[in-house]
Amino acid sequence: MEHDEPLLRLENVSKDFYGTTVLSDVNFSINRGEILGLVGENGAGKTTLMHILFGMPVIADTGGYGGRVYLEGNLTAFKSPFDALDAGIGMVHQEFSLLPGFTVAENILLNREPLRYNGAAEIFGERLSTLRRDLMIQRAGEAIGKLGVKIDPDTLASEMPVGHKQFTEIAREINRDKIKLLVLDEPTAVLTETEAEILLDAIKALAGEGIAVIFISHRLREITEIAHRVVVLRDGNVIKDVPNRNLTVPDLAFWMVGRDMEQGPQENRNSADVQTKDPYPGNGEEEDSRPEALRVEGLWVDMPGETVRNVSFSVKRGEIFGIGGLAGQGKLGIPNGIMGLYAAGGRVFLEGKAVALGNPRTALDAGMAFVSEDRRGVGLLLDESLDWNIAFGIMQIKGAYLKSYFGGLFKLRDEKAMKRLAEDYIKQLEIKCTGPKQPAKELSGGNQQKVCLSKAFALDPRLLFVSEPTRGIDVGAKKIVLDTLRRYNRERGTTVVMVSSELEELRSICGRIAIVAEGRIAGILRPDSSATEFGLCMAGISGENKREES
Repeated sequence: MEHDEPLLRLENVSKDFYGTTVLSDVNFSINRGEILGLVGENGAGKTTLMHILFGMPVIADTGGYGGRVYLEGNLTAFKSPFDALDAGIGMVHQEFSLLPGFTVAENILLNREPLRYNGAAEIFGERLSTLRRDLMIQRAGEAIGKLGVKIDPDTLASEMPVGHKQFTEIAREINRDKIKLLVLDEPTAVLTETEAEILLDAIKALAGEGIAVIFISHRLREITEIAHRVVVLRDGNVIKDVPNRNLTVPDLAFWMVGRDMEQGPQENRNSADVQTKDPYPGNGEEEDSRPEALRVEGLWVDMPGETVRNVSFSVKRGEIFGIGGLAGQGKLGIPNGIMGLYAAGGRVFLEGKAVALGNPRTALDAGMAFVSEDRRGVGLLLDESLDWNIAFGIMQIKGAYLKSYFGGLFKLRDEKAMKRLAEDYIKQLEIKCTGPKQPAKELSGGNQQKVCLSKAFALDPRLLFVSEPTRGIDVGAKKIVLDTLRRYNRERGTTVVMVSSELEELRSICGRIAIVAEGRIAGILRPDSSATEFGLCMAGISGENKREES
């Protein structure tokens, strides 16, 4: 059978949201077995384009779109994601959609479970059939095996680390019958570097089987490594559509943002996509004489998917301290436990004063703030405006941005002051929005993350935990966020504890980096320590020559 026609072809696709043009005359195509890298800054239109392709209800609910989409030469306009799935298109979104109370196998085969018919089913219908769990586990295992990872199909989704959840999402899509096109929206954002390598190899293998892949990523070195062709979006327009022939990260960054970006070493794929001018801040002897800001002793945390058994470390006042490690080893559990979001034990001291665990308000009142890795579940009031989101924390904790009436008998929000606060952070962090009154749910993921940062900055905390602050953020926005964290640290003296899955990101901004392995601190290293030292610590192998006592 001849396949001269591209598998997917977009012609003059356009889309407006709330009077703002998000896509304008977008044209490109993808062939069978091709990996198309789709890149662009947050707000460039990538996710909206995929929503159009996948028939997401938000598109029809906001007036539809212009242009044409052809699948295998046939004009297509999916009315729902079910239509797209039936046509052979699978999509893995930035935000997880697994059912937490279901097992891996149950999530992968949801609504496609193999059934065992019995006498009751013959009489009363298919609803009384029983599930063939042995076959479910077998099929789920085969799909997971294609991705090159080991995950027990009987594990509950709620008990898995985020990396395993991401692999499960992808396994669910490739397990579908007649899958032709797989759309991956930031699939490695929650993965460690090792897991990301495994996934990239799996994507290449899927393409080798004839499956087309649209790969959206802000990790530009991944794009240059696996994409056959690259499409660059900027402000809703296709800026470049070129074969991946000797493309470099600076090439892509320049096309994305229209300006040169500072880059790390080109020869090392695992170097950070963004390097700051001073790669090793706080690395001088003067740091050792600073008073202690935070001391953690014997911390344990009961957080699903995370292992925090016995963590001890201290942070100097005014330091940017990094916490890294592989998925599920405990790095995410540390700030969540200290901030009272999960049951925890041990002792925590802020500037010498004990902080009781188990209550977020206690941690906030003590002068700590937290930017969670779960921006939608913890960080934002999605239906509320940006000014309300940014001011909410400081309003609740410090009673700011409230006007008193009748001698303090009752208080109302100071709308003008909230507006000024929001406008200030929108400018500082270059949040792409229509203004302070736009609902948070209408922003792209990266811009939502900037709002979470703004909310924490507004509290002016003595110590700020930031967990995966650049997850799902493009190369330009990543630099803005890291530079902003550094500026707040230097100008306000705010102590920052930054948790990240990207080691090179930690090395670009932190003075010291603690590596967590199996729920304990395996080592505390300087950012200029060798990759071997970091690798040994991540494997749980540490020694006094690798550890820097905190």
